[in-house]
Amino acid sequence: MKYVNAMEVLPKELISEIQKYVEGNIIYIPNKSGKRTRWGEKTGAKIKCKQRNNEIRNLYRNGYSLDELSKKYYLSVETIKKIIYSN
Repeated sequence: MKYVNAMEVLPKELISEIQKYVEGNIIYIPNKSGKRTRWGEKTGAKIKCKQRNNEIRNLYRNGYSLDELSKKYYLSVETIKKIIYSN
């Protein structure tokens, strides 16, 4: 979730009204529809993780050891095992 300064996006009158209730604090304003954005939808992080995990599985099938993959991807051996043995 990205921080947005209210002064940059809201009219002054609305800011004055909000300040009657909450001043100097951070508030969360939910989406109008109530629909929540899933993890990684906006940034593409979910797709990147999936691609990385597929790459790890392929390298393992082609002879890389757990230790080599751990060092290559800066992940623990246990995390590499979870990636390889899931799916």
